[in-house]
Amino acid sequence: MTTEPTVRRRRVFYIPGFDPIHPRRYRELYRREGAAQAALSGYELALKPRRSKGPYGWHVAAQVEGARVETDVEVLVWSDIVRESMGQGILGTYWQLARTAWAYIGSGALFRLMRLRKGPILAALYPEAMLLAQLALACLAAWGVGALVALALPGWVGWLAGLAVIPPVLVWFRRQDHRLYAYYLMHDFAYTARDGGAYPPELTARMEAFRQSIAEALASGADEVLVVGHSSGAHIAVTVLADLLRAGRAEGGAEGGPVLSLLTLGQAIPMASFLPRADKLRGDLHYLSASDALTWVDVTAPGDGCAFALCDPVAVTGVAPPDKRWPLVLSAAFSQTLSPAKQAELKRRYFRLHFQYMCAFDALPGTPADYDYFRITAGPQTLGARFADRAPSKSRIETPVGRHVTMAA
Repeated sequence: MTTEPTVRRRRVFYIPGFDPIHPRRYRELYRREGAAQAALSGYELALKPRRSKGPYGWHVAAQVEGARVETDVEVLVWSDIVRESMGQGILGTYWQLARTAWAYIGSGALFRLMRLRKGPILAALYPEAMLLAQLALACLAAWGVGALVALALPGWVGWLAGLAVIPPVLVWFRRQDHRLYAYYLMHDFAYTARDGGAYPPELTARMEAFRQSIAEALASGADEVLVVGHSSGAHIAVTVLADLLRAGRAEGGAEGGPVLSLLTLGQAIPMASFLPRADKLRGDLHYLSASDALTWVDVTAPGDGCAFALCDPVAVTGVAPPDKRWPLVLSAAFSQTLSPAKQAELKRRYFRLHFQYMCAFDALPGTPADYDYFRITAGPQTLGARFADRAPSKSRIETPVGRHVTMAA
């Protein structure tokens, strides 16, 4: 299909979620999955070295829908902050467990989140349950060793021997976390809850740098500046763009300049916005949802157990203004856009499913208006034009559930 292109040059800013891994993983993901989707959908994508400045990115030359499009992708990096926040020892992680549980239970946020989707709540409870189970098994092993030693030696020697077993057992479990993900998820939820939902100072400073980069892109002559926030990166993207627009896009962009677009993927915004000190995030959700300066599309899928699927993050938080227009809530509909074979391959691979939004779909209906990450990021239509005729998902959840609704700019 050939369409009159509205985008020939695009700047894409990708904000990852809570991920300690080097951003090269996102280039390789885009390269591999983009090639797969191009072969399935009949267009061309070629990755080249990046042309724009920035810490990490790549260039995409695409022939999509009869048009040639050049796209510069930049990853807005905060993996160093993530790695530093994960530098807790075993005792520190258990302390995080206690603080995080109290943050959600004591504020009432947990019980209200349960009224939305079960998947992300189970994901949030998993690390607590797994870490407590590991501690219980370590204590059980200590009791067994202590009892055996006490048969031959004085009782106090047995119990000292038993206590000595606990640290190595916990260390062994920690070394298995590349398969269990209990520590990783605990650090993730603990970082969100650390300051009661307020942005930590180190992240606030990094977000200001993100804002400056996007502002400069708005003065670059591109046809569209597209910000993509995945997972925890979704609420970071909301705040960065809200601050940018409040500033009048003073650092870049002007009347007739690039179209500004926001795509949030696999978001778990309520995990932050329901906390008592998330005033800044709630104010940004309220502000951005009524803005006519951008298009905001939110894509989730019920098959993603780590996201609040089809939950309108503004509405469920309880901060929707009367003139709310965003986000457009859409489903990636894994059950319809992935073949039965692919669904079977990904079954119970929860983290992989959480990244499916940036991957190839092998059962797409095939029209340009379908959700296709590579058409969106490298095709000739702006985000707003591509989904201009799409109605929001009928299964979306808009009931206000959040208890804390105070807001700050």
